Amino acid sequence: MRKTLGIALGAGGSRGVAHVGFLRALEEAGIQADFVAGCSMGSIVGALYCAGISMEEVRERVLKLRLSQIASLNINAMRQNGVFNMNKARKLLAEYIGAETRFQDLKTPFRCVATDLNGKGTVVLSEGNVLDSIVASSSVPGVFTPVTMGDMMLLDGGVLERVPAKVVKRMGADVVVAVDVLGDLVGSRPAPKNLIETFLRYIDTIDTQTTRSKRRSRMGHIDLWLEPDLGTMDQYQVKNLATAYEKGYETGKENVEKIRALLESDAAVEE
Repeated sequence: MRKTLGIALGAGGSRGVAHVGFLRALEEAGIQADFVAGCSMGSIVGALYCAGISMEEVRERVLKLRLSQIASLNINAMRQNGVFNMNKARKLLAEYIGAETRFQDLKTPFRCVATDLNGKGTVVLSEGNVLDSIVASSSVPGVFTPVTMGDMMLLDGGVLERVPAKVVKRMGADVVVAVDVLGDLVGSRPAPKNLIETFLRYIDTIDTQTTRSKRRSRMGHIDLWLEPDLGTMDQYQVKNLATAYEKGYETGKENVEKIRALLESDAAVEE
């Protein structure tokens, strides 16, 4: 009997379009995930996938996106705790997922992670409104307004849990494939030029170190860790999306047989 497949899709901003290409390659190979967990952009792509939306359809729409179609400037950024809000992104995603869709309505089991500023740290979102959850998971600190859920103030899950491999394992996956589209966020990039870039670099530095540490400690339940080669592509700029898609697609094509072997055999597969 085939083992169950869990896919963890990591945070990545515009680099996260690589997830669309990766999943498209799996679709073409006839490989279907049984469980999906996502963070930030990985949560958006993961939710679309779990809602049954073809990645080819997602590709056609996402490659035409502009920042003006995703975010709106907040009139009072200081009071609203973010330069932008994601109202436009929410409306766009609602066209595919549905404004009132709940986790139990999705075709494939799905979870996403966010960071609670009121003391709970990493929060795994698994019930309630899907759009609220993926917007919370994707709200980069200082860039987007936080999402309030009950007593929690939620922001981008990537701050503490960039690639939620442990989450998808706990969902019941026999085989865990983790896709990290960010890699080393710091080493290959030029020095920041202003206050905003400095703040984002600070977050990226913490993010990178946290991810490295967690990857080392959790390799026992990660069967395949993949990093599409996206070079120095800036995750905060909405450009080079076609390149991100192609690199993710290449990574998927290169690894479909490894994934198939993991699902059909007890033999270990080297990265």
